[in-house]
Amino acid sequence: MNRLLVSGIFVVAILSTFSYAAPPVTKKQRNRKFDKAVRRALDYLSREQRAQGYWEANSSQYRVAMTSLAGVAFLCEGSTTTQGRYAKNVRRAVTWLIDRADPNSGLIGYKNDYQYIYGHGFAMLFLSQIYGEEEDKERRAELKRVLTKAVEFSRNAQTSKGGWGYVSARDGNDFDEGSTCVTQAQGLRACRNAGIAVPKDTITRAIKYIELCTIKSGPQAGGVVYSYSNRGGGGGARPAITAAAVSTMFSAGEYEGKNVKMMIAYCNKYVWPGSGRANAGHDHYTHLYLAQLQYRLGEKDWRKYINIVGNRILRKQSASGAWTGSYVGPVFGTSIYATILQLDKGYLPIYQR
Repeated sequence: MNRLLVSGIFVVAILSTFSYAAPPVTKKQRNRKFDKAVRRALDYLSREQRAQGYWEANSSQYRVAMTSLAGVAFLCEGSTTTQGRYAKNVRRAVTWLIDRADPNSGLIGYKNDYQYIYGHGFAMLFLSQIYGEEEDKERRAELKRVLTKAVEFSRNAQTSKGGWGYVSARDGNDFDEGSTCVTQAQGLRACRNAGIAVPKDTITRAIKYIELCTIKSGPQAGGVVYSYSNRGGGGGARPAITAAAVSTMFSAGEYEGKNVKMMIAYCNKYVWPGSGRANAGHDHYTHLYLAQLQYRLGEKDWRKYINIVGNRILRKQSASGAWTGSYVGPVFGTSIYATILQLDKGYLPIYQR
């Protein structure tokens, strides 16, 4: 994905003061308008899936990433590869992604995609959620093989400083930046939760990278710069990249450290709706992860958030059921907004409280 896209990426949940998992909402508790909007959105995505099983962005781009994001939206609804209204869509998506996995390198995607790290990370997240529930022995073994190799690829793609770039360290001359760390860290965390072995030092090095990129004092304390390589320039801290850093810290099990608290305080100033300084133009990804933050903090925080942002999302939905405001394409925006509106269903382990 292009740099405009990644600059709007990611705020993930921080669960610092809660020692128990709150149950998801019941069907009666959910907003019926949200459910109707989600149904229309998922029907749209169902129609847009190609016969081979994939989705794509504008100009036939980012097929691995779009297929994974759309697949997650269907999983949030409760569908699986064998059950639910969209089981056929999920099953075809899984098969297509498995077929994209290189048995030698472990990359899920295409080497000729100059930003293949994103798709690889999203694919790990999606397929790991499938793996955790897969009952067919042969398909489960196939998923384990693909995910085990995918983790190996991510480990080998990590740079000398502990981050990731748009491509592997070898292909990208050891370049790294904050947002790609999130897709890898969350994908790796999802794999680990599902029972796939993930080397501890891979995550430890990612945390160290984020710490290197964090501004320690001054008005932008807690903010994270775009990349360690240009920490002295590039316009200072990036609100969305700081949100990405919070995600990485959480995925690594870091909830209450000094850096995490500083990053959360920074995000409260620059990302929360109504702050007056939120990063404009990248609502889809920003709110996908800000929604996760508010959901994990508890029901009161979630209700306050979703009543504001959820209703704003509803007003943007088109007659087709899609959300068309993203320059990446309607599949992108529709997948993300549909996921946001379903977080409190609590179906996916990676998003649960």
